Amino acid sequence: VLYPPVRTVLGFFWVGGAIGLGAGAASLLPENLQGWAPLLLALGALVGYHAFVRIVERRPVTELWSKGWLLEAVAGVGIGVALFSAVIGILYLLGSYTATVAASTAGVMPALMAATMAGVTEEILIRAVAFRILESWLGSWIALAISAVLFGAMHLPNPEATVLSSAAIALEAGVMLAAAYMLTRRVWLAIGIHAAWNFTQSGIFGAPTSGVPSPGFLEGQLQGLTWLSGGAFGPEASIVAVTVCLALGLHFLRRAPAKGHIP
Repeated sequence: VLYPPVRTVLGFFWVGGAIGLGAGAASLLPENLQGWAPLLLALGALVGYHAFVRIVERRPVTELWSKGWLLEAVAGVGIGVALFSAVIGILYLLGSYTATVAASTAGVMPALMAATMAGVTEEILIRAVAFRILESWLGSWIALAISAVLFGAMHLPNPEATVLSSAAIALEAGVMLAAAYMLTRRVWLAIGIHAAWNFTQSGIFGAPTSGVPSPGFLEGQLQGLTWLSGGAFGPEASIVAVTVCLALGLHFLRRAPAKGHIP
């Protein structure tokens, strides 16, 4: 078996290459099907990871396909919708978010496709590859810290990103999504939460998603103090999102040892 750091880097390139092949296939779709292109990138990540585990690690891909994966994916979607709705509800009560019904709902389906792609590709790369392999080498807590910092750093190139917004991403999503993986030892709860959070944020409430304006069913406006509303980066940089998501992550982490899921 390859030394874990080498295997981590190889996994990134392997899965990244598969995502690239998915993007290449997507570019060949006729114009009227281009809206479905993000699904090919997500499929590339799943197929590429499956091949990596079977060929390089030579074992069953239990973190993808073992019993219970579909139920966890559905549960994750429900949690993701509820979680972001709670965040935006608090911001609304604090006067930091207002919204009007969008003149057009044309952005809803692209938001769903983008959220699905991000949920699958990022969870495969960060949780299934980086966190899982580093955990086998360094233990759960160090791997959680490294993968959370890596996830936050991945968002630094985004529009309107700052060091503080990336730190918020690391604390809220980096911890919570790794904890979701630790709780279940499968990646689908994390994928469901991630994808549903992104879609609810952009496709329903029309808030910027990691700095990208996202018109959806509503046209949302954030106002007031940046640390409270998240500012131009979006609610993910809000102290409200950090508090709510970190609380759920800590709840997952408290439950994981009882299941014997801390190596």
